[in-house]
Order: sequence, then C-alpha cells, then structure tokens
Amino acid sequence: MDAADKELAYKEAIEKIEQVKREVGRYIVGQKDIIDTLVLSILAGGHALLEGLPGLGKTMLVRSLSDVMELSFSRVQFTPDLMPTDITGTMVMSHDKDEPFTFHKGPLFHHLVLADEINRSTPKTQSALLEAMAEQTVTVVGETMKLEKPFFVLATQNPIDLEGTYPLPEAQMDRFMCKLLVPHPQKEELKEIVRRTTGTEEIHLQSVMDRAELLVIQKMVKEIMVGDEVLDFAIFLVESTHPDRESSSELVKQYIEYGSGPRGLQNLILMAKARALVSGRYHVSIGDIKQTALPVLRHRISLNFEAEAMNVKEDEILMDLIKRGAGS
Repeated sequence: MDAADKELAYKEAIEKIEQVKREVGRYIVGQKDIIDTLVLSILAGGHALLEGLPGLGKTMLVRSLSDVMELSFSRVQFTPDLMPTDITGTMVMSHDKDEPFTFHKGPLFHHLVLADEINRSTPKTQSALLEAMAEQTVTVVGETMKLEKPFFVLATQNPIDLEGTYPLPEAQMDRFMCKLLVPHPQKEELKEIVRRTTGTEEIHLQSVMDRAELLVIQKMVKEIMVGDEVLDFAIFLVESTHPDRESSSELVKQYIEYGSGPRGLQNLILMAKARALVSGRYHVSIGDIKQTALPVLRHRISLNFEAEAMNVKEDEILMDLIKRGAGS
C-alpha cells in the first residue's frame, strides 16, 4: 500500500468511527465523553469497566455499540449465585452414541460480552471471566478453547459501597484497559431522556461498521508512531504512581499504597494511539497521553486508609502528576 492509499484508508477509518459515535448518540442522550472513550477502548482492543449508579444507561450504551458495530452480543447479569459454567458453557448429554456429551457454548463465546453489575458475583466466577479477558480462552473440563476475535468484555459496576457488591480482584481490575465514571445526567439531558423513552417514537440503530472493518482499524491503531519524548512522559506518569520512586509527589507518597504496573503503560500507549488515529494524526502527542491517563490509570492505583479517611480520590492524584510531568 503506497502513501496515497494509506492516507485514504485512514480517512475512511476515521469517518467510520465518527459514524459509529453519531449513530450511538442518536439513542444515548449526552455521555459524549463516555462514548468517545469507550470507542477508543474498543479500537485499542481493550476491555472497559463502567462505574455508576443504577439507571444511568450503562447497559443500553453497550448494547447500542454492539448493534452499530455488528458484533455478536451477549449479556450476563452477574449475581451471587452465578456459577462459572453459566458464563463459560458446559458439557451436556447427547443422544449420539459416538459422542455422548457435547459442549454447549456459554455467553463468553460472543464478540462483545456485557458483564452487567460485575461486582455482584463471587470470586470463583470472576476467575473464569478473568481467563477469557486475559487469554481470550475458555477452559471447560480440562479442554481449552479459543474465543473468536474481536473479543471485548464491557462491564458495568455499581459503586463498591452499595449493598451486595464484591470488590474485584486487583488482577482482574488490571485487565480492564480503562475505567469510566458515568455521571448523572444534567437537567436538559434528563428532559431529552424522558422525551425519547416515554413517547411513541422508536429509534432503530443502523449498523455502520462490521467485524472485518473493526479488525482492520485495530491494526491501524497499532501502526501509529510514538516518539521518545511522548513515551518518556507516559513512563513518568506510570512510574510516579509508586510511592517509593524518586519522581513520586508528596500526594503519592502520602496517599497511595501501590501504583500501576507495566500493563498500565501498555494500555496508556494503546489508548493514546487510538486517540491519535481518531484525531487524524499518525503519531501520538503528549496531549493524547494527558487525555487518556485518567481512565487508564485510575483503577490501577490503590489508595491507603489515610486517603479514604481524607476522601482523596485517584483522579486528584493523577491530575497532579499530569501537571507535574507537563511542567518538567
């Protein structure tokens, strides 16, 4: 592919992405930043966690993306009695004498899996989901099966102080490329939600991108270049989340128990590459790193008891690090 063809392919990809966001926006009121970041996560090939109170449209947002991108979709309502085989599938008896048991696929065998209220299930079920997220495989009765690409887990989570919730294991949290905090709608957005959902008009979403096109765009994302200066800035942010590093700020040393690992840096670069592509650039800028740092790193740092007592949030500490890194 020569330079002209490559430029045309990039322009067509950008237009496809914009069409996806516009089509989802026809159904989902507001939440522009959430939609933008969620699309970036999909383009970068990562799982996403959406946290917010019930009733904010998290489930409908994920379902809308599957319709618009023509991805096979499954929804799992996570509950305390959900078993690992409920999501992976199980062996069932067959009338075939040669094969007395056949495998019945579970909901994980889809391109986009909505894990609804993920933190209401027990750790045993979480471990089965973790294998799919980490390795894109499912193991049942000792047999390991590959999941078809693309494969995403888009999970919704209630705030952990609500009754009946289980904190997700750190290893599983680290497998989410980003964590998005879904805000409560503003007054005008609430009016529009009521207009769209209580009237007779029905909105039917159109598919504007298919699986093959998505896989091509994901490859384009990886081809975006990252300069040494930008990479150094990203490394500074990740390293500075550890309280025992020289670059750590007083806030980090006082309030963080432990910081982000190498996967945080990898995901930060991938998200920044996706943002550069959507912005029509072939290289990542420091601005891309700044804009993607919060969703990528906020769930990868652990606050200590003092931070919880003082009501210090992860985003406050990360914003301070971003300012310090930009000024250095």
